Amino acid sequence: MHNKVSIALLSLIGLSSQASYAAPWTHNLYFENDLFADTDQSYTNGIRLSWVSPDLDNYLYDPNIPEVFRDINRWFVPLYPVKEKVTDNVQRNLVFTIGQQMYTPEDRERVTIDPDDRPYAGWLYAGFGYHAKTANKLNSVELNLGVVGPASLAKEAQDLVHRTRGIERFDGWHNQLENEPGIQIVYEHKNRIQKDRFYSNTEYDVITHFGGSLGNVATYINSGAEVRFGFNLPDDFGTSALRPGGDNSAPGNKLYNQKRGWGAHAFMSIDGRWVIHNIFLDGNSYQDSHAVQKKPFVADAAIGIAAVYDNWKVSFAHVYRTKEFETQDDPQRYGSLSISYIY
Repeated sequence: MHNKVSIALLSLIGLSSQASYAAPWTHNLYFENDLFADTDQSYTNGIRLSWVSPDLDNYLYDPNIPEVFRDINRWFVPLYPVKEKVTDNVQRNLVFTIGQQMYTPEDRERVTIDPDDRPYAGWLYAGFGYHAKTANKLNSVELNLGVVGPASLAKEAQDLVHRTRGIERFDGWHNQLENEPGIQIVYEHKNRIQKDRFYSNTEYDVITHFGGSLGNVATYINSGAEVRFGFNLPDDFGTSALRPGGDNSAPGNKLYNQKRGWGAHAFMSIDGRWVIHNIFLDGNSYQDSHAVQKKPFVADAAIGIAAVYDNWKVSFAHVYRTKEFETQDDPQRYGSLSISYIY
């Protein structure tokens, strides 16, 4: 009964079709917050929901894609991460996302602009992406569209959470960046360069990545790696923090087909970025706004744990980020939680 109701609801809103239930979609929730590290400043909150399609033979004809999206995909052939062919060994995924990020200075009581601290800013966006993968390689192209400024509802979202939890609210949100449409095109390549078993079901693998972002929200080049070790590693491409290109870090179809599959592992990751433009530090593109002098090179390091059981994957990481601007007092720490479910 539950499956019939779910199929009917998803068909009504056009996110799926009857055919797609031969193979599962993956639903992801990402939540990042610096309160996990007992702070409340800088990159203070991020949340994203995403839906990843089952593995597809192609973006244009596969019956697992609702017809309306097959028609839309014809408009975006230049974004495909590999040349579109029906008969090859590449598996593809479509990804749909909605998310919000917010940034605040350190002094919550100050009502005037602090020239030595970052601007108040929010980013509300929706996006879609194309992923193409083999057993050990993944190419991702994603397009995010949204708005920076009061229309992002970052102030309202933070006030609601702080009011609910009894935390003092920030008083300087009237100084936030002005409304500005945002666009971001992201490319990322992942490569599993090593995978081995060293005792019974205990495994490890090493996944490298490189890519970049282009747009008025963020322009950068990035590179890094992740090391995982534990029992029954999932056949995915790691446990990314809330970063574009990370949405394939969900339970793989191998675990879904095994049904009662389970596993647990620890992971460590690093990501370095050469930052050319960051609207959350450089300020609005076409209007006068608060800005600070950003640092050209920023790095993230994360350590965490993850568990997979049946169709679920849950992970938590503690992330350390180097200073992002010249007058920043301390590097930042925050927590990153992700929950994935195949259905």
